[in-house]
Amino acid sequence: MNSHANTLRVVQGNNSIEVYAKGLLTLALSKLPEKYELQEAAQNTSEERIVSLLMDNQLDVVWYATTNDLEERLQPIRIPIYRGLLGYRVMLIKKGTQSRFDGIKTLKDLQGLSLGQGRFWADTNVLTANNLNVVKVLKYEGLFYMLDGGRFDAFPRGAHEPWSEMQRYPNLALEVEQNLLLSYINPFYFFVNKSNTKLAADIERGLRIAIADGSFEEYFFNDPTVKDVMTKANLKNRTLIQLENPGLPKKTPVDDASLWFNPYNHDE
Repeated sequence: MNSHANTLRVVQGNNSIEVYAKGLLTLALSKLPEKYELQEAAQNTSEERIVSLLMDNQLDVVWYATTNDLEERLQPIRIPIYRGLLGYRVMLIKKGTQSRFDGIKTLKDLQGLSLGQGRFWADTNVLTANNLNVVKVLKYEGLFYMLDGGRFDAFPRGAHEPWSEMQRYPNLALEVEQNLLLSYINPFYFFVNKSNTKLAADIERGLRIAIADGSFEEYFFNDPTVKDVMTKANLKNRTLIQLENPGLPKKTPVDDASLWFNPYNHDE
């Protein structure tokens, strides 16, 4: 192959997910005899715009939390890049209200409390599908002020999110709930154009080699975001409340334990 054919166009950007995804993609491709290099070719704007660029062959690889719609329009590589970690939720609560949560052990118990979420978030659909009482809010910032003001009991966040968020709102009386871990299957995948079957096969092959030789796991546990979760979230000592995800695509490899992080099997 010529050098031009080996350039993979990806989005620009250096937030934690972008850095992690590009690093993992580079790791996977380094396992192959073919030579690939990443080129930052487009600004990371809205998901809709980025997906359009991929479908128009102006980008080669993108990464998103999967949906049925994305899997119809693009070709997913069905290996969760965060090993399912982003499907775990801990809850931000108002300081001094922990006792409200101490008796909660099951989904039915949790249905007695109110949870704040963004009106159009995928999480909101999952929570409501599990018959939880969700207060839907338009503005992300508003959720923190409403929690502080007692408008709902808790604000479920990705296990990697609440500590940095509390630092951003130091004047609000918020803390992380100590005992509960909500979970639903919510894989982040690499996606390529449906016609790009060789690239899809190559990325999958590289990822599977990295799983087998241990380098994927090593990369995962050395990521600053993942390290943060491991040190702060105390995942394995929490009571797990499993939620059904009604939008989970049928072909999700839920039965392949090698692909998923399980906090209850992890020795820190």
